[in-house]
Amino acid sequence: MAVVNLTTTEELQNKRNKYIPKGVSNGNLNIAHHAEGATITDLNQNEWIDFAGAIGTLNVGHSHPKVTEAVNKQVEKFLHPGFNVMMYEGYINLAEKLCQITPGDFDKQAMLFNSGAEAVENAIKVSRKYTGRQAVVSFTRGFHGRTNLTMGMTSKVKPYKFGFGPFTPELYQAPSPYLYHKPENLTDNEYIDLKIEEFKEFFTATVAPETVACVVMEPVQGEGGFVIPPKRFVQFVSDFCKEHGMTFVADEIQTGFGRTGKLFGIEHFNVTPDLMTVSKSLAAGLPLSGVVGRTEILNAANPGELGGTYAGNPVACAAALAVIDAIQEEDLLAKSEKLGQSIECKLKELQDRHEYVGEIRRLGSMAAVEIVDNRSNKLPNKHKTAEITKYANEHGLLLLSAGLNGNVIRFLAPLVITDEELSKGLSIVEKAFD
Repeated sequence: MAVVNLTTTEELQNKRNKYIPKGVSNGNLNIAHHAEGATITDLNQNEWIDFAGAIGTLNVGHSHPKVTEAVNKQVEKFLHPGFNVMMYEGYINLAEKLCQITPGDFDKQAMLFNSGAEAVENAIKVSRKYTGRQAVVSFTRGFHGRTNLTMGMTSKVKPYKFGFGPFTPELYQAPSPYLYHKPENLTDNEYIDLKIEEFKEFFTATVAPETVACVVMEPVQGEGGFVIPPKRFVQFVSDFCKEHGMTFVADEIQTGFGRTGKLFGIEHFNVTPDLMTVSKSLAAGLPLSGVVGRTEILNAANPGELGGTYAGNPVACAAALAVIDAIQEEDLLAKSEKLGQSIECKLKELQDRHEYVGEIRRLGSMAAVEIVDNRSNKLPNKHKTAEITKYANEHGLLLLSAGLNGNVIRFLAPLVITDEELSKGLSIVEKAFD
């Protein structure tokens, strides 16, 4: 009997609409066929430059040969005995590696999971166990996941929270600075002082510090619009946590593994978190996450209280070990900074031509531009942002927006992008803006 192979783009799009809920969004409606580096080729053999990186999971690019080789070797051995059932080398070696490369000269441990949200939840679990406290503090504009607990920590209501409550109790969002939108009558330092005072007042007016298990902070707010907090504010938060016995958790899920020009984003701020959550680019697109940090915190839970059926899958662990090697061997931290400079340079050209181009901000290659009505009123221009990303996604470039008001265009191109791919992508960006 002949096998009918439904592989045309239109047929697959129709099947997608029939069998997959609309709540699962798609920025680009084409169908990927194969991918390498920073280019995806669809079923119709059209090429797409990837400035989205599967929402920041592909710092070493698509189908990195070192990662592919490591995955294939592991697949030939076994797929998943389950670490809670029988241990395997990859989990143990990756835990060791994460403890070695993360900031802090104290004794560390690491545990592995599947997704960023799982990592955040387990960082909270161990913080609660260690401190004997319940409350959790995150920040306005923060994003930490889509599970019930992490939704409650996330700031943006639509589309992430609307209609999905009630949320987990004892979650609080502290105020956070946004220098681009500070009052005009304040200097940067005066504004930072004000935000520090608001942060202190928050622990008087909203939640008592002696009830708080942990404060969870993104070194750069990802979904919030690539907002970079002032170094002095981050340092104050870290010191405040130490003073009051609260665990300071750096959520490095989007900022980790070279995206900011350093291995981890928190390194820009000269503070050392008690715990870090990692995921996304850790395993080059395979589902894997981790919590790394102080041994006394992570070791507070008893056997059986932590883990999960697929947590630390050996195939993903093999990918992660190869990713870390690739970042170091190919000097991707330096390439990240160079990539960020190229993106910033192009955005400044566009800023000179267009009044709607607001603030350009970046750490390394974690770059973004805020689209506004005009640079005087700084009002969010969501419509123009959507026009730009739509044009890009119709003309060969995968491009994403972000921000509470949906008016920030973010750049998450693989760090291994070639000069040719980058030039082609930036050319489409220029046409989209013009």
